[in-house]
Amino acid sequence: MKRVTLFIFLLAFYTFSQSKDPNIILNNVKEKFNRINDYEVNVRIKVDVDFLKAPESEAKIYFKQPDKIHFESENFALLPKEGINFSPMALLKDNYTALYDKEDTVNGVKTSVVKVIPLNDKSNIILTTLWVDQARNYIMKVESTTKINGTFTIEFNYDKPVDDYPLPSSTIFTFSIDRTNIPRGMYGNMDEEKENDKKVSRKRTTGRVYVYYSNYKVNEGIPDSIFEKKND
Repeated sequence: MKRVTLFIFLLAFYTFSQSKDPNIILNNVKEKFNRINDYEVNVRIKVDVDFLKAPESEAKIYFKQPDKIHFESENFALLPKEGINFSPMALLKDNYTALYDKEDTVNGVKTSVVKVIPLNDKSNIILTTLWVDQARNYIMKVESTTKINGTFTIEFNYDKPVDDYPLPSSTIFTFSIDRTNIPRGMYGNMDEEKENDKKVSRKRTTGRVYVYYSNYKVNEGIPDSIFEKKND
């Protein structure tokens, strides 16, 4: 009987500890991320766009709080940087309204879904939805609707945790891309056969970027001079 009572107590405690206050959820996410002062990481990138032949490429990312980012790669011209180095601080640094939506499951993980509406009229983001694993304060998925580039989503995988830092081992970035705005030769070559195919003559198409992260170096100190270099 005592074991049953203890189990019920623990279950109730866990249930009530999962806050439905969107501001508490987001503040916990920010506090978790703020444990990271800086990091550098190697990335391997695979681009999947139906009319591009893009070989896998490699790059290095440097990050330093609050918002310093530097990329080292020859092929970043086409890649939307939100999908390579998403930071919750960039999304949540300005004023916003947050709404708790529901509970949902992402890749078998129970999450709380929070919608974020920026209050800055100059923001390109109209609405962002976050799927948050409250047990770890990790973001499992992001979906953002923008004024210019449509909607993009990012799915995060943390199967190789880095000392409990909220740093993914891989991400899948899905986005809409305008074919007419991509110069030939910018990243791989146009698939001539598909380019001439009337069936794919639409101006916009969906693309995916698969990013794999390795060799994280966290809080080891990165000089500011790294970020003074010209980014790609």
